[in-house]
Amino acid sequence: VQLQASGGGLVQAGGSLRLSCRASENISSIAAMGWYRQAPGKQREVVAIIFRSDNTHYTDSVKGRFTISGDNAKNMVYLQMNSLKPEDTAVYYCNARLTDFGQGTLVTVSS
Repeated sequence: VQLQASGGGLVQAGGSLRLSCRASENISSIAAMGWYRQAPGKQREVVAIIFRSDNTHYTDSVKGRFTISGDNAKNMVYLQMNSLKPEDTAVYYCNARLTDFGQGTLVTVSS
């Protein structure tokens, strides 16, 4: 599956951004979609996953601040990010099936 992410940018701490990911195929047939991120000098890490069952998983550092959602009709997955912190600065990648990655979108949070 091909994935195209968008929505990154520069935001002040405490602000919000919404990332969008467009998939090239029907996401309702994909067991899991998610968002990962990679900060400078660090390994890529999972941020949030949404399963076909609509169950979700979040890494502890974003719980209560980020929300992942999907729109099967549009083959889109979103990541609403609120109360952003400088440590959220990273390149964010859309993911399908836990194995397929799209190009990243840069999120920069200034203090």
